[in-house]
Amino acid sequence: MRLHRLLAGACLCSLLAAALPASAAVPASSASVAPAPLSGSAAYNAPGTAAASQVAAEVRAGEKDDRRIAAAVTARLLRQPNLQKVTVEVNAGVVTLAGQALADEDRDRATSLAKQVQGVSDVVNDIQLDADLRTRFDAALNETRGKLVRGVAALPLLAIGLLIVLLSAWLGRALARRPADWLRARSHNPYMDGLVRRTVQTVVVLVGIVLALDLLDATTLVSALLGSAGVVGLVAGFAFKDIAENYVAGILLSLRRPFAPGDHLIIDKYDGKVVALTSRATLLLTLDGNQVSLPNALVFKSVVTNYSQNPRSRFDFDLPLDPGACIADAQRIALDAARTVEGVLPEPGAYVLVQDMLPDRVTLKVLGWVDQRRNDLKRVRSEAMRGAATALDRAGIRRAGVPAPTPASMEQAELSPDASADTSVDHAIDPQLAEAQQAQVGDNLLAPRQKTPS
Repeated sequence: MRLHRLLAGACLCSLLAAALPASAAVPASSASVAPAPLSGSAAYNAPGTAAASQVAAEVRAGEKDDRRIAAAVTARLLRQPNLQKVTVEVNAGVVTLAGQALADEDRDRATSLAKQVQGVSDVVNDIQLDADLRTRFDAALNETRGKLVRGVAALPLLAIGLLIVLLSAWLGRALARRPADWLRARSHNPYMDGLVRRTVQTVVVLVGIVLALDLLDATTLVSALLGSAGVVGLVAGFAFKDIAENYVAGILLSLRRPFAPGDHLIIDKYDGKVVALTSRATLLLTLDGNQVSLPNALVFKSVVTNYSQNPRSRFDFDLPLDPGACIADAQRIALDAARTVEGVLPEPGAYVLVQDMLPDRVTLKVLGWVDQRRNDLKRVRSEAMRGAATALDRAGIRRAGVPAPTPASMEQAELSPDASADTSVDHAIDPQLAEAQQAQVGDNLLAPRQKTPS
């Protein structure tokens, strides 16, 4: 406004300056020399008069535009309940906001509304925060009242959303029975049965919750929850990588079922019988009676030797002979001795091969088959080795590294009766195995292997 006054004063001075030479020229009209200064003065002041008129017109237009901007900004601010105490002043397109507001958000909103008006070149925000306790209390009370009104209006939608969640929970339980029944018909695995049931039910319930939130127009909350869950899952995945790897490996092993409880395995360098497969580890009971816990990831990546998968297993052992011994007789005697051992199967039958022929020895390899459901592999192999060595000594066939048999030793060997060795299945650790399996019934992901007829 000060600039407007200065411009008006300048225009008035220009008009007076243009008028004074004209008035002075009137008295001087009777003189002979007066016309020349008069005409020159009029020609000199004509442009000044036109410029002053133009400046005055521009000043009036600027004031009119400022009034229009002030009215438009004021109208926008009056529509906002929290901006009723804001004053507006406009000077040459620059809007100055003053007064009081309740929060910083209101100050920023006032600036944004003022900038939306056409013709505004800049906004100066001098709005102060209202420190009056009563005003702030009334504002908080009004906001709370509004939220309560909106909550009461949304009660029908809340009821429908709750009904959707309850229906999804019921539907999830109903749908979970079908895959669980299908899985139960093909495998007796209570852990996998519960896992599939919980997974299906959780997915259906989550779908119901998302639908309910969408009905309540809370999709932003859903997006935030899903985003947070993704970030938390990523962090947890890195933090618990080994645990997650073992868990996934346990699920895959349970689905593939490369072994069953009680199977005799060699995993990596560990030898024992399977106690259970849990979500984190595979439990073995060694033949010494010690329990070993192997991470499922290690079991999944390792080479697993299963002695119980096929009940028939082959054994072999070497017989080193003196180079001068008769190989054909030694093969026949060793084969007859192996066939007479209890537990050696007639079909596929045992046989003897020449393994090596060296200057200091000839090595025979005796091979035979055992049904592990009836006889122990190690016991049968041990008895076959003892019987073959005894038969060779009786026949007078010298073994490498063994002194030549004397008549007295041969006579004693012939007279000594054959010892009847026990070759039955070793059940020494079976009670410990059964006790350990019973302790893992609820967590075992493996189903017992169906017994094949012997």
